Amino acid sequence: MSTGEVSHDFTPDTNPIVGVVGLGYVGLPTAIGFHDSGFQVWGCDTSISVIEALHEQRNPIGDAALNDQIPSTKLDSWNITSSIEDLTSICDIILVTVPTPITIDSKPDLSYVFSAGDRIFASIDKSRHTTVVLESTVYPGVTDQTWRPLIQKYGLTEGKEVDIAYCPERFNPGDEMRTVRKVARVIGCNNELIGHGLVRFYKHLTSEDVRYVGKLEVAEAAKVIENVQRDINIALVNELARIFPAMDVDVEDVLSAAATKWNFHRYTPGVGVGGHCIPVDPYYMIQRASDVGVPAGLITAARAVNRSMPNHVAQVIVDILWKAGLSAESTKVLFLGWSYKAEVGDPRETPAEPLAEALQQRGIQVSVYDPHIDPETFPDSVEVIEDPTKAKGHDLAVLVTAHKACVNLDWVSLAKTMPTPRIYDGRRVLDLDALSEQGWSCFAVGRPFS
Repeated sequence: MSTGEVSHDFTPDTNPIVGVVGLGYVGLPTAIGFHDSGFQVWGCDTSISVIEALHEQRNPIGDAALNDQIPSTKLDSWNITSSIEDLTSICDIILVTVPTPITIDSKPDLSYVFSAGDRIFASIDKSRHTTVVLESTVYPGVTDQTWRPLIQKYGLTEGKEVDIAYCPERFNPGDEMRTVRKVARVIGCNNELIGHGLVRFYKHLTSEDVRYVGKLEVAEAAKVIENVQRDINIALVNELARIFPAMDVDVEDVLSAAATKWNFHRYTPGVGVGGHCIPVDPYYMIQRASDVGVPAGLITAARAVNRSMPNHVAQVIVDILWKAGLSAESTKVLFLGWSYKAEVGDPRETPAEPLAEALQQRGIQVSVYDPHIDPETFPDSVEVIEDPTKAKGHDLAVLVTAHKACVNLDWVSLAKTMPTPRIYDGRRVLDLDALSEQGWSCFAVGRPFS
């Protein structure tokens, strides 16, 4: 793209250089995706360990799908740096994929968005036109409220020297059917011409639908309510999983019966909701609703249900052990899985941690087997098990994460390591009838027990 000119085609033929700020679970596959599509890409991250790994063509994140996909920095088209300023000075389109966590009191933490924007807009070359796109999950209004004052602070002119847009990430780590190359995208931008140009740009990344939806706030709201809706739906089945066992009814039998109706949407209960989206994003919507003076009662209630599930499951486990004649202080429980979702080595916001803490508070020892997670990243309070079939003395196994390695264990061998083989299916994915035939005492979330 020549100096002073603005291209709205955003194709490899016009040679836009793409920058990605934040090379985590979203940013890295996004950067690789655009590189594979023929763009020159600059990636930036503040983590020295991430930078070193990428320079050595090692995968620095827990998504195994990227293990053999890291390009070589010997290529002119693939550049990795720790300097946002270096990236900003050369890139025409900058995608920001930094974390948007919550604080200890469940308030949105926008410090990463602000910091990235501050450094980007401070170093933009005014002789060129740069488009900066936020992909991180935020509530409606954040892109405008956080970045527009910075644009003004550094004397930039929107529409001439810089434009801002929002395109929410929808990447689903560990899901081969919904990679960055296979998910629909929406573009929010107050400059309609840039918005349509970004549609053409993102169509080089994904084979699915890409559309311009209007102003920034529409795209921001779309992203946050996608995860709010899932949190509410999951909360419903989790609450039912607490109600029906008290009636001596298995919630899965009820859900299977209800699913025979054409418009019933089936969800599955579990030990809790994890990850960097569903347990976090509702708080962004709750905060924004509070800002405009509107209650978010349903969203708040759903979050409370899902957040309380680990403690509920811990109490059920204690009841199981007590009815088996075991005292909490002398028992050991083996967790099968620790990460927040199957086939991903990501422990962020995992329900396994509060579940372990709730059990430990009751005097129960916790061991963990998870082949996807580096043993050094587990809390010191748990014992890490490399081979569950050689572990000894556990009174109950709990399926926390439905990794294939956990679901397809050698259950016969595992049973031999336990005084009495007991399994609690926290994901409702095991064939409990088959396990019962092998001698296991089977329990599960939402399933009554005597």
